Amino acid sequence: MSREEVKTAINQLLDNSSEQVLQEVFDYLKTIDSKSEHSVTLSQNLRTILTEDKELLERLAQ
Repeated sequence: MSREEVKTAINQLLDNSSEQVLQEVFDYLKTIDSKSEHSVTLSQNLRTILTEDKELLERLAQ
């Protein structure tokens, strides 16, 4: 997706979101705005790992 397509898709989602969700998104964006690109990449990789291994992690937690 191009930058403009992403911004348009985000705006469409935000238009349908509650005030609480909007505040949560805003707070999150503020925290990642000050992070380095490397740090954001690490966070994305961790999220991918946790998503892909969700079932395994749930079984280990039991």
